[in-house]
Parts: sequence; structure tokens; C-alpha cells
Amino acid sequence: MIRNVDNADARPIADIYNHYISSSFATFEEKPVSEQAMRERFAGIAAQDLPWLVAENDSDDLVGYAYATGWRARSAYRHSVEITVYVAHTELSCGWGRRLYDALFRRLEILQVH
Repeated sequence: MIRNVDNADARPIADIYNHYISSSFATFEEKPVSEQAMRERFAGIAAQDLPWLVAENDSDDLVGYAYATGWRARSAYRHSVEITVYVAHTELSCGWGRRLYDALFRRLEILQVH
């Protein structure tokens, strides 16, 4: 199931993200992110009226997330975004990334964002 993010998702999202901070260079961050910092990120995306989605498996475990954030502050970029998708390292190659991208692109199309 793919749904909108909720503040209760902060811990599992931080866990997914922090794995990539500690084991790869994908995030460009060097220190783990706290639950509170994740909640602040949720609020920042919500303030832009952009989607943040999460994927849950059949056991209701959060296995990935996707969101869009504004690309640049100039008005000419108001319909352009940067997108991010992360999948739990234990769920790679299960199709979650594709499902998250598809759901995110559908939401962005409705918002007339590219």
C-alpha cells in the first residue's frame, strides 16, 4: 500500500535513511537524522504543497518513501521539483521503488508539476 506520510512514520523513515548515510554516499549527509529532524522535513514538504508518500508491505511495515521538493526559488521554476525515493535495504529488488515513483509521478501530474 502507498499512502501519505504521517508524523508517526518519522522513526522508520529515519531508520531507512540513516542506513544509507552510514553505508553509502547517496545522501550527501554524514550524520544520522533524528525523528524530529524527519518530522521537520515532512512539514517543509507539506508547506510547499508537495507530496511525501510511504510504502507499506502486507505486514504494515514501512518499506520505502518518496517525496518531491521545490527545485529553485525563482518563479520560473515553480512547476519544477526534485524527487527522492528510498527503499529499505532489506526490500531492494522487490518493486517498491517503481511503485513509489509511479505514485509520486501521478500525484505530481495532478499538481501540474514536472
